[in-house]
Amino acid sequence: MVKPKVEDETKEQKFKRIATARCQKILDDIRLLSNCANTSTYYYTQEDVIKIFSVIEKELKRVKGLFKKPKDEFSL
Repeated sequence: MVKPKVEDETKEQKFKRIATARCQKILDDIRLLSNCANTSTYYYTQEDVIKIFSVIEKELKRVKGLFKKPKDEFSL
């Protein structure tokens, strides 16, 4: 399959190209964060862990909400 040139791609193709790359970067960064769990190299408290995952989950929830399509509303 021949890939279209970037300037010739559809909005859907552009979304898939960019979203795939960005998701992969996020997953790679999460895997890197897991290295910080090594207690022979790092010291952290449960409060630190709670803060880290709280802010990550909050931002994930915010961004996920941006992808929800508005419900159809009835009006006259």
